[in-house]
Amino acid sequence: MKLAIIGVGLIGGSLGLCLKEKLGGEIFITGLCRTEKSMKAAVELGAVDFASADVAEVVGGADFVYLSPPVLQIVPMVKKILPHLKAGAILTDAGSTKKFIWEELKKILPPDIYYVAGHPMTGREKSGVTAAKVDLFKNKAYVIVENTGAPAEALEKLMNILRLTEANFLTLDIEKHDRCASIISHVPHVAAAALVTLLNRAGDDLDSCLKLIGGGFKDTTRIASSNADMWADICMTNADAISANLRDLQKILGEVIKAVDDRDRQAVHDYFAQSKARRDDILMTVERKFDPN
Repeated sequence: MKLAIIGVGLIGGSLGLCLKEKLGGEIFITGLCRTEKSMKAAVELGAVDFASADVAEVVGGADFVYLSPPVLQIVPMVKKILPHLKAGAILTDAGSTKKFIWEELKKILPPDIYYVAGHPMTGREKSGVTAAKVDLFKNKAYVIVENTGAPAEALEKLMNILRLTEANFLTLDIEKHDRCASIISHVPHVAAAALVTLLNRAGDDLDSCLKLIGGGFKDTTRIASSNADMWADICMTNADAISANLRDLQKILGEVIKAVDDRDRQAVHDYFAQSKARRDDILMTVERKFDPN
């Protein structure tokens, strides 16, 4: 069995580490990397058996191709690899937005190359294969998008591999995925970056603010350290949902601003109390559904 990973970074590298640990010599994993340094790291860390910058070498004969570059690079990459794929090859991806990718891929995929849209809801603020973890997917939500053209047999073949990650798999239709990913992942990243930008615009107070930084600021802004190329692509390919949810967030902040300006302590108290109660309830519900312990 041969798996080709396009983009052996945090996500692709973690998948490779996991599958090599679970399957050993039963699977041969190749990786497409841009530099000699990244090729060497991917092989030495055990994420892939072979790494190259040559597309044909990496995807030739592959049963599965896992696409994990930034979102805007996925469709151009598929165009590059198509001439080298064998009939029956199954493509899947880790892109954080789905409708944009599928709308483009269905125009170019031949009938004997299958695509299953996926999105592992996991990650770290670090990037690159050196940040990869063998258990990165374990107990994390992993969306498989409904109806992206692959027959049931191809989907099951892929799932037999992906289930080894021990992720919590669920299916969503493509538009619901993009809307929900915007609320749960995309807008929080924009907001975290905004908090860092707010600090950076503190002017004469900046040095004093830096001395006060503690766990609250670090925890709230952790994801602002994520890869800028990846997040710029996400915003471009899920623009409608992200902008709509940012406007809703803007409205919420406007309500808080008014309550603070009016010195309306009860309204401010209710804002915090309601969000605390809802967050606690959400986390308890999620733990009951997905925590194996």
